[in-house]
Amino acid sequence: MRAHQGMPADTPHPGHRRLRWTIRLRLTLLYGVLFLASGALLLAVTYMLTTHTPPWAEVRPPTPPQPTVAGAALPGPQPPASPADIQSQLAQQRDRDRRQLLVASGIALVGMTVVSVGLGWLTAGRALRPLRTLADNARSISARDLHRRLAAPGPADEIKCLADTFDELLDHLESAFEAQRRFVANASHELRTPLTFERSVLEVALANPDASAADLRHTCQQVLASNQQQGTLIEALLTLARSQRGLDRRTELDLAVLAAAALDTLDPDTTAVRIETDLGAAPILGDPTLIERLVANLVDNAVRHNITDGRVSVRTGVEGRHPTLRICNSGSVISPTQVDGLFEPFQRLQTTRTSGRAGHGVGLSVVAAIAAAHDAKLSALALPDGGLDIRIAFPAHK
Repeated sequence: MRAHQGMPADTPHPGHRRLRWTIRLRLTLLYGVLFLASGALLLAVTYMLTTHTPPWAEVRPPTPPQPTVAGAALPGPQPPASPADIQSQLAQQRDRDRRQLLVASGIALVGMTVVSVGLGWLTAGRALRPLRTLADNARSISARDLHRRLAAPGPADEIKCLADTFDELLDHLESAFEAQRRFVANASHELRTPLTFERSVLEVALANPDASAADLRHTCQQVLASNQQQGTLIEALLTLARSQRGLDRRTELDLAVLAAAALDTLDPDTTAVRIETDLGAAPILGDPTLIERLVANLVDNAVRHNITDGRVSVRTGVEGRHPTLRICNSGSVISPTQVDGLFEPFQRLQTTRTSGRAGHGVGLSVVAAIAAAHDAKLSALALPDGGLDIRIAFPAHK
């Protein structure tokens, strides 16, 4: 059957209001059922006690006196009632009393159950009112006003704990949204700058009617070099996105082997930097591609952001059961307050680079993301004489 135009097929008819199985309704029914069960149990115990009176609680009525009128016996012979007749009359009276007690108690139980359900509905509504307020406030918060908080008042109960937890989640979301905005803006700028440069170079070359083959070749080389830098940046951004998504596989690796491979692939122009190594076995479980990128970025960053005749120290080993990679380098003096910002995307400092190549400011952010994906602890310390001491401790590997 096709739905009417303008109304979804699964939309209930306005005349049929569907009962919502809310927490308030469930609590109300729970209160009513518990009260009914406890009342029925009490009624059953009372009825059993009246039916089977314990010997120690039984009360026997006294022997009834002979009927008299004004202190004189009634005329005529009055045969005394036999004990069997008296017991029969008492048994019939007890049965009538029990039936009356059972009927009256049942009516009272039904009435009190209705009253308890109503009181349960009111009590559940009052108890859940703060939750409805939190839900309405949370529903009104959007991506445009993540600075708002619930800030629930009242004692430190479960509801306030829930509100405080949600406020902490909003703090993380606000930080993530702000970081995403900065990342998009910086990435757009970093990609737009080389594109503008390439277009300018091509326009100048095409505007010159007397351009020789050598000039055009030089222009092509400039565009090719700029394109290569864009490819490097895009590859770094893809690696960053992949590491933030999480790990698809884990392979047994050795940080010492990866560090040695990264050092072997260094540019020969970095020979002005003195490299010291102490590569001990450091087995870990991780993604080979990401770990290789992490080690290569750290080594490249330590060499790139250095000074003439500087030094780079690369050490691997197991420290306190944690496989550890530690890289120290000389360089410009960095303020301790600037260290955390170095691991944000597109954050660069004005330092002397021995290789003469300018980075994009993405390398250390990729390192931080890869370390987080592997549950590794990353710490960085600004050295007093300049440079950084970066230490990454991976989870213990058996």
